[in-house]
Amino acid sequence: MPSYGLTKRGTRFFFLAVILCFVLPGILYHREVRNYFTDHLPPLYEDYRAREQKLGHYKEYETRKDVKYLWSANHAHSSGWGNVMQDYVMNGLLAHSTGRSFVFDDYTWNPDGSLFSDYNGHLIPSRIPLTALLGGVMVGGQMPPGDTTPRAVSKTFFNKVCPNPTLLQVADVNDDRMRFDEDVPASYIFEKWLEKINSIEDPCVEIESNNNAIFEYWIFGHKRMLSIWEYLKNSPVSTHWGWSPLIHDAYKRNRRIFVPNARSSIFEGLTGSAAAENYTNPIPGLLALHVRRGDFEDHCVHLGKWSSNWNAFNQFPEFSDKFDRPTDGGWGETSEKNMQMYMQRCFPTIEQIVQKVTQVRVESEKPLTHIYIMTNGATDWVQELKEALGSSGNWDQIKSSRDLDITWEQKFVVQALDMFVAQRSEVLIGNGWSSLTSNVVMLRMARGLLPDSNRFW
Repeated sequence: MPSYGLTKRGTRFFFLAVILCFVLPGILYHREVRNYFTDHLPPLYEDYRAREQKLGHYKEYETRKDVKYLWSANHAHSSGWGNVMQDYVMNGLLAHSTGRSFVFDDYTWNPDGSLFSDYNGHLIPSRIPLTALLGGVMVGGQMPPGDTTPRAVSKTFFNKVCPNPTLLQVADVNDDRMRFDEDVPASYIFEKWLEKINSIEDPCVEIESNNNAIFEYWIFGHKRMLSIWEYLKNSPVSTHWGWSPLIHDAYKRNRRIFVPNARSSIFEGLTGSAAAENYTNPIPGLLALHVRRGDFEDHCVHLGKWSSNWNAFNQFPEFSDKFDRPTDGGWGETSEKNMQMYMQRCFPTIEQIVQKVTQVRVESEKPLTHIYIMTNGATDWVQELKEALGSSGNWDQIKSSRDLDITWEQKFVVQALDMFVAQRSEVLIGNGWSSLTSNVVMLRMARGLLPDSNRFW
C-alpha cells in the first residue's frame, strides 16, 4: 500500500488526528450538555443537609441519658408548604409541651427516595432540608432563656441515638369522636396526647409513619382549632419562630421591594441603616396582599360547593373581617348567590381587590404607604393589578412576587420569603381559606401585632 510520503510514525499521527477531529467535538458537546442539565437541575441543598448533621449540641446529647425525644414520623408531606408548616407547628408544640426534643425532618414533596419530582411540568426537589426554610428553635436553635426543654435534633441524629424507640399509633389515642365531632375542641385532643406521652418513661418515642396526622387537615379549617391557642400563644414554637439564613439573604437582596429607597445587597446589615433593622419589628407603611390565582380558582369553587369555612387561625374573634358560612349549601352544591360570595372572598377580581385595599387603607390605624403583592398570578395580570392599585391611590411603591431577584436555591423556598415579609407587614390582607395566610396570621398574633392589622378579602 502506498504511503504517499508518510512514515509509519507519521501515519499513526495522521489517523490519531482524524479520530480526534470526530471524537473530541463529541466529548466537548456531551460535557456541555451534561453541564447544562446539571446547572439547570433543582438544587439539592447539600450544605444545609450536612450542617443539620453537625449541630453543636449533638456531642453532648449523645452522652446524656436524660434527654427525651419525640419523632413524628407521620408528619405531613406531598403538600404545599402552608399545610406542612401547620403540621410541623403542632408536632413542635407537642414535643415542647412534653419536655422532649423536637425531631425535625425535610420538607418533603415526594417521599419515594427520588432527588427530583415533576410539578406541573417542572422539576422541583423531592426533599428540601428544613434548615433551608427555617432557623431557630424548630431546627436546633437555642431555647429562650430559662427554658430547659432539649433543643431540636435531626431525624438522622434521632435514628442514631434511638435505634429502638417506643412506637405509637395515632388510633390508640384519637377515636372517631375526637376526629370528626366538631364539638370536641382541639385542646382536648392535645391534652390526651400530653397524657399519653408523659406516661412513657422511654426517652425515645416515635409516632409511626403509616398513621394519620394527630390533627388532620379538616380540623385546621374549623373554629375548634382555636382552642389550642392557649397552649400555642406563649410557646417558643410561635414566639421564637425563625426563618433560615437563606430566607434572610433573599430579604436583604430584595429589601428595596419591601422598604422603598432602601439599598438591596447580600452584604447589607454589615453597615448602614440595615444594621439597625430588627427582623421582629413591622416594616413601616407596608401593606401585604396575599392574592392566589391559577388553579386556586377551581379550589375556591370546590370550597363554595361544600360550604367550607375559613382556616381556624383566620377566625380569631377579635378580627373585624369575618366570614359567615352559608347554611343553605354544602355536600357538593350551593346557590349562585353563595358561589358569588365565595369567589369574591376567595378569588377576588382586580376591581374587588382595589375596593378592599382602599377600604383597609382608610380604616388602618397606621399609615400605609406601599404595597407588596404575594401572588402566583400571571405576569400580565399582576401588572394590570398594579396599575389599577396605582390609579386608586397615591402609593409610594407597588411591587409583587414577580419583581423579586432571587438565586436558584432561593427559588424553591421563596414562599418562606413571602411569609417572612407578610409576618412583618404593617397590615396584611389575606385569603381566609389559605394555610399560608393562617400561618402568617398565627405568627403575627404571637408577636402581639394589632388584631385589626390582619384583614381578609
